[in-house]
Amino acid sequence: MKNAYQKYKTTSVQTASREKILLMLYEGAIRFTKTAIQACEEKRIADRGYNIGRAYDIVLELNNTLDHKVGGEISKNLERLYIFMMDQYTKANISGDPASLKAALKVLETLYDGWVQAIEKLKKESDSNVK
Repeated sequence: MKNAYQKYKTTSVQTASREKILLMLYEGAIRFTKTAIQACEEKRIADRGYNIGRAYDIVLELNNTLDHKVGGEISKNLERLYIFMMDQYTKANISGDPASLKAALKVLETLYDGWVQAIEKLKKESDSNVK
């Protein structure tokens, strides 16, 4: 059963649009950050480190894929936010204090909501252009 689920996950990622992949990355970072917060609060150090590492890697990938030539000022601002979040993950991993993770989570959720709205707006505009 696990093998079938893994194949489904792989296929869903491989066939997803760029917009869907972006949202999936944010969803993963949010999920790992929430799990890391819970691990901090429950003093589960290994789980904290693992989940912080996963969230950090996703945010690092988001940062690495920024196109500053196309994105201009928006790319610069996103880069600052991504660096801020990576700093928060590092602080939380060293200190075990969930406050830094909560700060990163707030930024992630705000960005996620913004991307959802932007993608919906683009879809509506492209649908009205097709008609």
